[in-house]
Amino acid sequence: MPFPAGQTPDVQPSALTANFDFTPLSPPPEAVDLLLLDTAAAWWENGHPREDVLILDDRTGALTLPILDSLITEAGTPGAACATVEEAVTAVRVLADELGAERALGGNARRAELPAPVPAELPSLDEPAPAAFTGVHTVLMHLPRSLETLTDWAWLIREHAAPDVVVLAVGRDKHMNHSMNQVLEKNFTDVSAGRGRSKSRVLTARGPRADVPRSAPRKNTHTVTIPGAPATELTLCSLGATYGGTKLDPGTRLMLEAVEAHPGFPGAEYLIDFGSGNGTVSAFLALRHPQLKVIATDHSASAVQSTQLTAEANGVADRIETVRDDALSRFEDGSAELILLNPPFHQGNAVDPGAAHRLIRAAARVLAPGGRIYSVWNSHLKHRSVLSKEVGITEQLARDARFTVTVSTKR
Repeated sequence: MPFPAGQTPDVQPSALTANFDFTPLSPPPEAVDLLLLDTAAAWWENGHPREDVLILDDRTGALTLPILDSLITEAGTPGAACATVEEAVTAVRVLADELGAERALGGNARRAELPAPVPAELPSLDEPAPAAFTGVHTVLMHLPRSLETLTDWAWLIREHAAPDVVVLAVGRDKHMNHSMNQVLEKNFTDVSAGRGRSKSRVLTARGPRADVPRSAPRKNTHTVTIPGAPATELTLCSLGATYGGTKLDPGTRLMLEAVEAHPGFPGAEYLIDFGSGNGTVSAFLALRHPQLKVIATDHSASAVQSTQLTAEANGVADRIETVRDDALSRFEDGSAELILLNPPFHQGNAVDPGAAHRLIRAAARVLAPGGRIYSVWNSHLKHRSVLSKEVGITEQLARDARFTVTVSTKR
């Protein structure tokens, strides 16, 4: 190692951020991106290997593209990390949980006139040597909101990366907490916090520990009781970035109670579980309606795997098809009769009703005339006017202190 345990290089503005033209990128890089790039540059300038870099959850390409550009520019010169442009492209590995992040990277690569690395797939639980993680020397990542996500990433790095791997995880000071250090310390012998800059800082983790047990997938069994019906035992599974983990979301529970009580439900051969998360809706309704087929779709790779695991745990995998997709882009206009939607109420760390409105418009496009969308949402967000405008007549089915459930019929 170029530095003993507990020590990290001094981080200054680097050629990596100064020489790259960020102007074509949309949105532009944030201060955390620049700090993380400068930190990586400091390690490389002090002798840490530059090849075999893994970038996790790059939201826009602001991390990937400057590194790729520098490797391409130097390719073939004396002392360069890569001999050819082709080697440079394959030296940078990218893996993003959200499909939108992959597409943003591709779009910004085109604007910057750079080749985009092919995104790696989230490894399956039984994959012995996942290509994205095996043998990597440097990992760059934003600290995720979820400790479960950080736990899964840290274990995969510890298990498969090179022994000299340096993990650089950046976050805004106000979103960081000591639990993040503790997660990293379970997997690495040396974890330290860098000097703050622009109200942000980098956690550095080194020294993979031996024989750390894997915590994924997480499982939890719930008893779901619908008035007038026998109780249903439902096992929920989750991987790191799945929203809600293995919890039975109270809004989803309220929606399931409401749709089961609604006359004529399901009234269709199949339904789309739009934003399937941990698979609660898909598995529960498949258990309750043996003739019903479900297409479960989510933009999160972790959620898609979690839904599949939940389907298998409940014995209904033969009737649930999982699809990783963003805003139903693979579905034709007017092709569905029944959609269930529990839209997100935040984007990153901020409350953002626009994310839900985008999904409502997508569901309205895919819904056939006379088809129905059952939705649940935080009551204070007032999505009913958007549902009425984009879909059609919207009826309230249930409401409690926090959530509202509606059914909208396509005009």
